[in-house]
Amino acid sequence: MATSDELQATIDALVQKGKGILAADESGPTIARRFKTIGVESTEENRRAYRSLLLATPDLGRYISGVILYEETLNHCTDDGELLPQLAVRQGIVPGIKVDAGKIPLALAPGDEITQGLDGLTERLKGYKQKGARFAKWRAVYNVSDTLPSRAAIEANAEALARYAAVSQDQGVVPIVEPEVLIDGDHTLARCAEVTQAVLHEVFHALTRHRVALEHMLLKPSMVVEGKAHAVQATPEEVAEETIRVLRRAVPAAVPGINFLSGGQSPVEATANLNALNRRGPQPWYLSFSYGRALQEPALQAWRGRPANVRQAQEALLKRARLNGAASVGAYSADMEDARS
Repeated sequence: MATSDELQATIDALVQKGKGILAADESGPTIARRFKTIGVESTEENRRAYRSLLLATPDLGRYISGVILYEETLNHCTDDGELLPQLAVRQGIVPGIKVDAGKIPLALAPGDEITQGLDGLTERLKGYKQKGARFAKWRAVYNVSDTLPSRAAIEANAEALARYAAVSQDQGVVPIVEPEVLIDGDHTLARCAEVTQAVLHEVFHALTRHRVALEHMLLKPSMVVEGKAHAVQATPEEVAEETIRVLRRAVPAAVPGINFLSGGQSPVEATANLNALNRRGPQPWYLSFSYGRALQEPALQAWRGRPANVRQAQEALLKRARLNGAASVGAYSADMEDARS
């Protein structure tokens, strides 16, 4: 199969009406913090058991088209000895992989950060692909204030995202490009919109410079929301209006899908905001989700590290996946939160 055909086949498998992507790629420190909230130690066995629980959820493939995995998960097996990437495929879910190496301070730019991981990326992608990964993800983060992010941070992160995307496509792996404008702080909705638009413009300039085929990538942006410490919190309709305005100004129509990150929103907020986005009518791109905590949090709280709670945890995950699947076609309503099925 030609590389372009391989990339298109993965895009077709990921971009499906009523489905989104499960982000289960928490780094070691991040999943340790999540486990701490439920009193579970972050051992490799506990991580294996938890991620196995997620991927074994019956009917998950009805609402989830892809899953982003952490590197160690590619080698983990279920209790029955089935590799977790193979379990995902059996569920009709495309396995993907987080490939960045995390963020560090950007030199000579106080308050800004840059993402590492380009060194050796080609060889790592070859290995990940052999283990079943068909798409990848790279996250860049942007702190927001009256002066942040700096122009240097916007340009440096765009360049890194574009270089990663080019290497991924060269290896036949679909890149998910994730520029996350953080919600930490007390900035306004308007300030978030201003920063998000500047970031996305620069990202797509860089992608074009590096000859990335926009038809064979997905965008994973943050929604336009105010800082979580801001006194006034926007309604889903206001979030949708500002987000669509920015996307239409900055994202080419050639991009097949936009899978939003939840970025610290609660599970209900993330679903309601996605629904409001899709209620605004057809857009050039399919608007869906690539949520981590907003999908997993209810399941994590139900599980609490106890084998007897596995089924209850899976039911909690499936419910959130189903509600977000409905939101991705504008068919969610708040009363669905209380429905048993």
